[in-house]
Amino acid sequence: MRTRHSKVVQAPAATVYDLLADVRGWPVIFPPTIHAEQVDLDGREQRIRLWATANETVKTWTSLRRLDRADLSIEFGQEIPQEPVAAMRGRWTVRPLSAASCEVDLGHEFSAVDDDPAALSWIERAVEANSARELASLDRAATRAAASADLVFEFSDTIVVAGPVRAAYEFIEEAGVWRERLPHVAGVDLTIVAPDVQLLEMDTVAGDGSTHRTSSFRVCFPHRAIVYKQTAFPPFLDGHVGRWSFAEADGGSTVVTSSHTVVLDPAELDRLPEHARSVGAAREFVTRALSTNSRATLRLLKDFVEGEDGG
Repeated sequence: MRTRHSKVVQAPAATVYDLLADVRGWPVIFPPTIHAEQVDLDGREQRIRLWATANETVKTWTSLRRLDRADLSIEFGQEIPQEPVAAMRGRWTVRPLSAASCEVDLGHEFSAVDDDPAALSWIERAVEANSARELASLDRAATRAAASADLVFEFSDTIVVAGPVRAAYEFIEEAGVWRERLPHVAGVDLTIVAPDVQLLEMDTVAGDGSTHRTSSFRVCFPHRAIVYKQTAFPPFLDGHVGRWSFAEADGGSTVVTSSHTVVLDPAELDRLPEHARSVGAAREFVTRALSTNSRATLRLLKDFVEGEDGG
């Protein structure tokens, strides 16, 4: 089966192509993408691995991509599909319309395992839904990138724990018991949705005493990292992804880092307190709020691991 989707984007063609070429930024651009890894094989080929939602489930696959910057096109083909997909390939094409606009074309060609009609229908629904969402979000991301680089920002917090990597990793991985371990967590539901993939729904208490519900998909790389993508977040944000990283250090200790990548929605900044409604003030407000919780979690992780390690 073949499908084709297209959209006119109000941003320069080169800006749009750059967003498509670097899949590491896709989790904050495309709603279906939870996590993306990229290995550049040479100047024109990449091997990528994606974790993404598809019809309310989470799938992962590996694809080989061929990039042609001169033609503003990217061909892709799944090397290791996941059932019910038997084969999947396609092409992104960006066509300049003017100096400040372009048309993006996304084509797919796919088949189902055993040519099962029900499976083929399932794949078609997933491709249709995800393609439409991806093109709409690509339009927003490209427009945002062309207007201001300040709307997307990163920050991190780090702590050294006198204990093994395994214990530090398990404290974060076992989020189902965070209500008992973290004072700023008022409620939590943890669901295993696929191997090493979790859905974490959590009620977090803010500094002013208010409670906020968040929902995140998490991909776990045992004893190395846990990456996550929030699917429900405050309206003044247009995206939030994070990463817990764990690394061995001298003397049997562990370095734990909490990193965030955040996207502000400039149209919704008036939902913030009055003093935080400029882009710069909003960045400070969001950084302070998220970093406060990260640092609190890191301190409690350190206390828990070092107390456990000491008996």
